[in-house]
Amino acid sequence: MSTIHRLTGAAYGMHFADQIALVSVPLVAVLAFGASPEVIGVLVACQSAAHLVGSIPFGILIDQKQLRSLATASAAMSAAGFGGAVASVLSEAVFWFGAAITFAGFGVVLFGLTALSILPRAVTPQHLARANASIEIPRAISSFAVPLAVGLAIDQAPAALIFAVACAVSGVAVVASVSLPKFAIVQKPASRVLPQILEGARYVVRHRLLLPISLCAVFWNLAFAALLVIMVPAIKEIYRLDPGTFGICLAAFGLAAILGSWLAGRFSNRISPSVILLFGPGSSVLAACGLLAIQPGTREFWLYATFFLLGFGPSMWLVVQNSVRQLVTPPAMLGRVNAVIQTAIYGIRPLGALLGGLVAGSAGPQAGLVFVAIAYLASFAVSVFSGLRSVTSFGSLGLPSSD
Repeated sequence: MSTIHRLTGAAYGMHFADQIALVSVPLVAVLAFGASPEVIGVLVACQSAAHLVGSIPFGILIDQKQLRSLATASAAMSAAGFGGAVASVLSEAVFWFGAAITFAGFGVVLFGLTALSILPRAVTPQHLARANASIEIPRAISSFAVPLAVGLAIDQAPAALIFAVACAVSGVAVVASVSLPKFAIVQKPASRVLPQILEGARYVVRHRLLLPISLCAVFWNLAFAALLVIMVPAIKEIYRLDPGTFGICLAAFGLAAILGSWLAGRFSNRISPSVILLFGPGSSVLAACGLLAIQPGTREFWLYATFFLLGFGPSMWLVVQNSVRQLVTPPAMLGRVNAVIQTAIYGIRPLGALLGGLVAGSAGPQAGLVFVAIAYLASFAVSVFSGLRSVTSFGSLGLPSSD
């Protein structure tokens, strides 16, 4: 079995476990603990905190330690965290439940960053996009399948059993990670933590491709986080449809992400990367305009179509931009560079949710949709007026490139 197949197997385990937690935590908080909305908010925030708190330290570790060991440790952390969640549910200890899912979240963060550093060491540049797609498809499939499965099972299965399943699939990731080969460690002089972080951040800010990729992702996630807050009020007040329509919209988004990731892996070497790097944010602008154009009483199909477009283009973009990041970043710095970008992305999501709620609450959901469209337009503009439009092939990318 190849390295990519083993890493993909681990990715299936980790992403399915992560999605089980994302979907189940609010439900289990109510059903098992009788939690208040404030407690539910804290528990959900604990999951997001792992990305904000863990990314930078893990990025430094990835640049210094054996990647196979880190992948295995990340899966073991996830399994241990979800095992702790099972025990917490059985003992009705909500505090330890929050601690357990946070610990599991750190494992997910470490695995994601480690996988991004393994791929360029495991395949040639020509096969990098397909390899990136192979670990993104598990994320997309789990995002689509897990909410449906949990929705069907939550009334029938004990809450502890749901997290036992998450623990079990994390165990699958442990087995797959242990079978990975060892990777060469880039030796470098020891230095303090802060200079290492700043070195990664400077590389991102000064790079003609990494900076626009980061800004594009930041504006896109700002818009998407706001959209998630705005859509249910918009469905009720603007489109005059059943609120349950939102769930089907997210399912359409998930299906599109599966298709987009698969197509990016198969055809990105036949299409200029610049086309996909522009199509991703550009398709999001079209989707946002579609949401503004849909009139009250219109068939639900058009809402589903806009969310399908919103999932399709950006999922292709994600695969291609990951490949670009891996090709233009020195191996000794890849962990920190990915960590800096990921921290910026996850840091902007709470702000997007807050701004979306404020705009929709003060001026109505229609104004909220306008805000979303403007943010998506900013994401597209960053791409158009940057070096991303000149990336004609993966083979043309090399080191160094910081001008």
